[in-house]
Amino acid sequence: MTAHPVLLRSEPVNLRDRATPRAVPAEDLISSEALLKGRREVLIQHGDRVYRLRHTSNDKLILTK
Repeated sequence: MTAHPVLLRSEPVNLRDRATPRAVPAEDLISSEALLKGRREVLIQHGDRVYRLRHTSNDKLILTK
Protein backbone atom coordinates (compact mmCIF):
# COMPACT_ATOMS: atom_id res chain seq x y z
CA MET A 1 0.00 0.00 0.00
CA THR A 2 1.35 3.43 -0.92
CA ALA A 3 0.74 6.44 1.31
CA HIS A 4 -0.39 9.65 -0.36
CA PRO A 5 0.01 13.13 1.11
CA VAL A 6 -3.17 14.74 2.41
CA LEU A 7 -3.86 18.46 2.07
CA LEU A 8 -5.48 19.86 5.21
CA ARG A 9 -7.33 23.15 4.91
CA SER A 10 -7.04 25.66 7.71
CA GLU A 11 -10.32 27.34 6.74
CA PRO A 12 -13.70 25.64 6.16
CA VAL A 13 -14.76 24.95 2.60
CA ASN A 14 -17.65 27.10 1.43
CA LEU A 15 -19.90 25.03 -0.84
CA ARG A 16 -20.98 28.19 -2.69
CA ASP A 17 -17.37 28.65 -3.85
CA ARG A 18 -17.41 25.39 -5.79
CA ALA A 19 -17.86 25.49 -9.53
CA THR A 20 -21.43 25.19 -10.68
CA PRO A 21 -22.19 22.11 -12.78
CA ARG A 22 -22.16 22.73 -16.50
CA ALA A 23 -25.07 21.90 -18.73
CA VAL A 24 -24.64 18.52 -20.41
CA PRO A 25 -25.93 18.00 -23.96
CA ALA A 26 -28.64 15.34 -24.11
CA GLU A 27 -26.57 13.18 -26.47
CA ASP A 28 -23.85 12.95 -23.79
CA LEU A 29 -26.23 11.57 -21.13
CA ILE A 30 -26.69 7.86 -20.47
CA SER A 31 -29.59 6.99 -18.20
CA SER A 32 -29.08 4.56 -15.35
CA GLU A 33 -32.00 2.58 -16.77
CA ALA A 34 -30.06 2.13 -20.03
CA LEU A 35 -27.01 0.88 -18.11
CA LEU A 36 -28.82 -1.40 -15.68
CA LYS A 37 -31.59 -2.68 -18.02
CA GLY A 38 -33.82 -3.63 -15.10
CA ARG A 39 -31.03 -5.26 -13.08
CA ARG A 40 -29.81 -4.13 -9.66
CA GLU A 41 -26.15 -4.60 -10.56
CA VAL A 42 -23.91 -4.59 -13.64
CA LEU A 43 -20.20 -5.16 -14.19
CA ILE A 44 -18.28 -2.57 -16.20
CA GLN A 45 -14.90 -3.33 -17.76
CA HIS A 46 -12.56 -0.33 -17.97
CA GLY A 47 -9.15 -1.25 -19.35
CA ASP A 48 -7.93 -4.26 -17.39
CA ARG A 49 -10.18 -3.58 -14.39
CA VAL A 50 -13.76 -4.58 -13.66
CA TYR A 51 -16.06 -2.30 -11.68
CA ARG A 52 -19.44 -3.08 -10.14
CA LEU A 53 -22.29 -0.55 -10.50
CA ARG A 54 -25.02 -1.26 -7.97
CA HIS A 55 -28.48 0.30 -7.60
CA THR A 56 -29.26 0.28 -3.88
CA SER A 57 -32.60 -0.06 -2.11
CA ASN A 58 -32.17 3.64 -1.18
CA ASP A 59 -32.23 4.50 -4.92
CA LYS A 60 -28.52 5.39 -5.02
CA LEU A 61 -25.83 4.23 -7.43
CA ILE A 62 -22.59 2.85 -6.01
CA LEU A 63 -19.55 2.14 -8.19
CA THR A 64 -16.87 -0.11 -6.67
CA LYS A 65 -13.76 -1.94 -7.88
